Amino acid sequence: MPQFRTILPTPISDIRVNHRDNILGIGSCFVENIGHLLKQYKFPCLINPFGILYNPISIQQSLELLLNNDVFTHKDLVENQGIWYSFAHHGSFSHPQATQALRLINQSLAKARTHLQTTQVLLITLGTASVFVHKNTSKVVANCHKFPASHFEKKQLSVEQIQAALQACLVKIQHAHPQLSVILTVSPVRHIRDGLIESQRSKAKLLLAAAQLEQEHSFVHYFPAYEIVMDDLRDYRFYESDLIHPNEQAIDYIWAAFKKTYCSDTSLQLLTPIKKIIQASQHRPFHSETIAHQGFIEQQLQNIAQLTQQYPFLDFEKEKLIFEKQQL
Repeated sequence: MPQFRTILPTPISDIRVNHRDNILGIGSCFVENIGHLLKQYKFPCLINPFGILYNPISIQQSLELLLNNDVFTHKDLVENQGIWYSFAHHGSFSHPQATQALRLINQSLAKARTHLQTTQVLLITLGTASVFVHKNTSKVVANCHKFPASHFEKKQLSVEQIQAALQACLVKIQHAHPQLSVILTVSPVRHIRDGLIESQRSKAKLLLAAAQLEQEHSFVHYFPAYEIVMDDLRDYRFYESDLIHPNEQAIDYIWAAFKKTYCSDTSLQLLTPIKKIIQASQHRPFHSETIAHQGFIEQQLQNIAQLTQQYPFLDFEKEKLIFEKQQL
């Protein structure tokens, strides 16, 4: 029988993630997709404490910030059209008041440092080898925040620069936290504003640097998210309407490979009852006062009680509150 697609074999890894393991995710918007699913399935997960980061230098700088005790001050902010920004952060940390922007930034920084102390898995997703250098400071920025293009110089990192930058910070962070394993991915989201050829060359550099890091460090593990989309799915029906971002179906397919590769047997078994409770909490009845629905609510609360009694580290407070609000 003819084959109509190339199926990428599920990667094999000696990492076994369970629901007790803290996970820290940092990088492009793709890490947010996987992070959302990890959170949804009750893994203790913190994603992008600096906001979405695309390039390896900004990821390196952010990780090194987590290892020291520095805080951001007013001198670290820039103002544009009445809004205060940090060039080390995504625009979600901006604010019309500088003090409020600093509060958001430093609160997130403190939370991430605390989380890192017990993090077992660091998930990094690289987006692009392109960087923007702020001309006044000669520093790579995480986000240009719609400042005039004349303020920046665009550069392409070499494979050697990417590998060296990430290696330096990963060795530091693993030395400080020996329990930590790194899962390294390259985002399947293409940066077509640079051009299709340029985007492919950029991804190629990231892939080669990731391969070198995995080869040289036993605690670094590569997950082929890019290859799954490009070579296995390889069809525009797996993209959003912008034809750039993988759609929900593609993300679910990648998630299936990810959990099979890294999740422990116990955690894999927990995913099904967790999903059932989540789906039940999303049900919106027309008549919540009926005997049938009240019985449904009671059953869900019992399911939560039984599951948390057996696995007290699972947090169903959100779902529990939804059910309790519907009780008469």
